[in-house]
Formats: sequence, C-alpha cells, structure tokens
Amino acid sequence: MSEKRRRASAPIERSVASHEARDRIYAVVRRIPPGRVSTYGRIAALSGLSGRARLVGTCLREAPRGARLPWHRVVNASGRLSLPAGSAAHARQRRLLEAEGVAFIRGRISLERWGWPQRDLDELLWGPPGR
Repeated sequence: MSEKRRRASAPIERSVASHEARDRIYAVVRRIPPGRVSTYGRIAALSGLSGRARLVGTCLREAPRGARLPWHRVVNASGRLSLPAGSAAHARQRRLLEAEGVAFIRGRISLERWGWPQRDLDELLWGPPGR
C-alpha cells in the first residue's frame, strides 16, 4: 500500500477504534450502581484502555443526550468533581450524587467509602447497597 493510501485510511481506522472504545467506556459507566462513584482512570482501566482517563472524559462530554449514561457518577482521581466549581453543571452533578446518598466532605467524595468497584465482603456477597 502506498504511503498516500495509508494516510488516507488512518482516520477511518482511528474512527472505528474510537467507536469501539466509546462503546466499552459507556458499558462500564452504565454498570456504576446508584450511590457509588468511579474515577475516569478506573473507567478507562475497566474498559481495557489503561492510561486513557482523558478519553473517558471526552466520551462522556460528547455523549448523545439519549445515551442514558449515569455520567454524574464519574469523578476525578482525588474524589472531586471535574466540572468547574460554581457552574450549573457542577451543581447539577453534586445534586444528583447527593440524591443517591453520596456524601461530600470539603468538596470531596471518599473513594474508599463511595468508590466503585469496591471489594468489601458484604458487597461481594450481597451486591451494592440499596439494591
């Protein structure tokens, strides 16, 4: 294959990989149970895309309105909301999480307490709380 043809086909290949990656990310995000949060990096790892936390953010930001994703359950690695503080989107995400029982302490969520997947014995035996 000539160099010119290879370059012309590259965007198509990337696009296909992008759709596959997006679908895997969405599938993992849909599995986050109510009352739990996960990080962008953890979603990437569970999607088979370790080190691609920014891609998770991009896919969530570009998700179609009808995707029905619990986007609000994804936070940054320090347990904080990534949306700009004081923005309407930040307030909405916080409201949605608090409505599910997730607690904030000084603007932060304890990933040890609220993080998913969590591997404590009760959850392994009985499933996530509230179910």
